Amino acid sequence: MRRSFKFLLRPTSKQAAALAHCLEDHRQLYNAALEHRRIAYRKAGVTVRYGDQSADLKHIRADDPGGQARWSFSSQQATLRRLDKAFAMFFARVKAGRTPGFPRFKGRGWYDTVEWPKDGDGCRWDSQPHHPVTIYVRLQGIGHVRVHQHRRVLGNIKTISVKHEASRWFVVLSCDDVPAEALPATGAMAGIDMGVASLATTSDGDHLEHKRHFAASAGLLAAAQRGLARKKRGSNRRRKTVARVAALHAKVRRQRLDAAHKAAKALVAGYDLIVHEALKVTNMTKRAAPKPDGNGGYLPNGAAAKSGLNRSILDAGWGVFLTILSHKAESAGRELIAVNPANTSRTCAECGHCARENRVTQAEFRCQQCGYEAHADVNAAINILRAGLALRRVARAA
Repeated sequence: MRRSFKFLLRPTSKQAAALAHCLEDHRQLYNAALEHRRIAYRKAGVTVRYGDQSADLKHIRADDPGGQARWSFSSQQATLRRLDKAFAMFFARVKAGRTPGFPRFKGRGWYDTVEWPKDGDGCRWDSQPHHPVTIYVRLQGIGHVRVHQHRRVLGNIKTISVKHEASRWFVVLSCDDVPAEALPATGAMAGIDMGVASLATTSDGDHLEHKRHFAASAGLLAAAQRGLARKKRGSNRRRKTVARVAALHAKVRRQRLDAAHKAAKALVAGYDLIVHEALKVTNMTKRAAPKPDGNGGYLPNGAAAKSGLNRSILDAGWGVFLTILSHKAESAGRELIAVNPANTSRTCAECGHCARENRVTQAEFRCQQCGYEAHADVNAAINILRAGLALRRVARAA
């Protein structure tokens, strides 16, 4: 199986400046390649492909010895492949009838990763193996950069990427042939219901705590954003405040990721079979549609309440949690099933009666037909587990 390992870099001030220059030159290369494709098609109707732009790289490097020529040829090819993939996805969306989203130019804050497609070609992991304590990664044009390696790397390293997040630099190793770490069987199974009061609730009645990291940092973020609004564009004070806001958001992201890893690990360790809802978080967090009143105004549409719910869903990080759960389940040899969430919170787990009135409050479920009472999320988790078991029986019988 393939797995990624992410480590914090500890560059010197000169290396940090070189990393910033490397990222900026790759951003400019991406934008120039995009402009090349746009102009060629608009002016002459010619489609420029990756092979054409890759062949032009040697001329670009020869004309810019102090800029583009400093960096790895392979990493620049990876940047051109990134653009080619963006176009491929654009045409795939057009063909599927979805909203296409034409590839865009990358601003300074929207390009944060440089990739080296092969270990040993312009980069080298553990470039100083004789060092007794520290691990280094060597990057062409930058040098040997110290790595804070907090865990062992498994499998065969295929690609090496450097990513800039707020004021920090990270190295990401994508490894193939990572051995699975199968856990001993427990004989237990559970359905989980995602929520905002609790991150998830199991069919056994356990509630995984929702830490609300964004809400906890909302005061600091609001103060930083107000300070940013008062700063003059282009000033050093504004640059520092932007870095402060980015650092706060990065901290929230790391906290949410850490909580998701811990919750997923607990579930994978405790159950052989885990059933969850197949949620479309992007659709669930869309803003409320406006309701014109026919006189040039708008009717109340619950936008404020919907906005608060969206914020709580995104703060819970359902998508991140389910992705991590999927990866951990695969690595541990656990079975994971996704089911349609429709009516799981309205159906009685005791008699099967489905009605909107069964959900008395956010946390209380009382069946209007048989009188069964339970925590609403536990009732939903039981229904989710039953739906997953039914799907598994059908799949095995087929």
